[in-house]
Amino acid sequence: MHREYGGVVPELASRDHIRRVLPLLQQCLQRAGLDRHDIDAIAVTIGPGLAGALLVGASIGYALGYALGIPVLGVHHLEGHLLSPLLAKPAPDFPFVALLVSGGHTQLMRVDDFGRYALLGETQDDAAGEAFDKTAQLLGLGYPGGPAVSRLAEFGTPGAHRFPRPMLHSGDLNFSFSGLKTAVLTKVRGTSNVCEQERADIAFAFVDAVVEVLVGKALQALRSTGLSTLVVAGGVGANKQLRERLSVVAQEHSLRLFFPPLDLCTDNGAMIALAGLARLRSASSVRTNAFDVRPRWPLAAA
Repeated sequence: MHREYGGVVPELASRDHIRRVLPLLQQCLQRAGLDRHDIDAIAVTIGPGLAGALLVGASIGYALGYALGIPVLGVHHLEGHLLSPLLAKPAPDFPFVALLVSGGHTQLMRVDDFGRYALLGETQDDAAGEAFDKTAQLLGLGYPGGPAVSRLAEFGTPGAHRFPRPMLHSGDLNFSFSGLKTAVLTKVRGTSNVCEQERADIAFAFVDAVVEVLVGKALQALRSTGLSTLVVAGGVGANKQLRERLSVVAQEHSLRLFFPPLDLCTDNGAMIALAGLARLRSASSVRTNAFDVRPRWPLAAA
């Protein structure tokens, strides 16, 4: 639905959520062999994100909770991503450093326990996922672009091009990907014949730059915190090149490295349920009547 626009159109997303959410809920319950009276509590994402889409989910979640007389827990979207590796086996132990890389967010967090998060660094402009999508658009790969750019990069020639590594040596743990995105744009516009091999070479150089920055900053975060466990979460956490590079680096530095299962890297209900369960056990953020949504919501304030 969004592919022809090269990105998510908020109004279309909200309308589509309205159309799909109740049939999807019914389908999930049927597959699990349950009905609505078997539900003990409801976890629902209330931010950050697109306000219209958040309102659809939150209004239905809180209405169901009120109707069934059960607790409703408002969950931070990024907390779900952050905790998603705990659904894997083996799962990481607290504390750990988390590299959270999704379409709209690129952050490094120190995670000491459920609900105890400290922001170490974040992107100052575009997130890595946004840079992937823009690069895909420039290379004619459509939307969403991350997986397509990653696949095309596998056929690229190492060293054919080299793009900047923004803020890699900035002395802090922040990121910036707008300059890298501009470098790809300049290269594409300055190339008279963007043949298939040239597209692959550009994709390789782009992915190589992103991965080097993410890996370099993650290592800096581990050194600065004195921790030796790294958790990678978010949609870009499914990137093949990032996983391979981090696996090599983890072995070289005797680090413990954890990824969520591939099907739990992108947005999913399981990670929100896990975050809701953690909040239910701590009796925090439980409400059954009033609700709000938070399009902008720092994770440290969740």
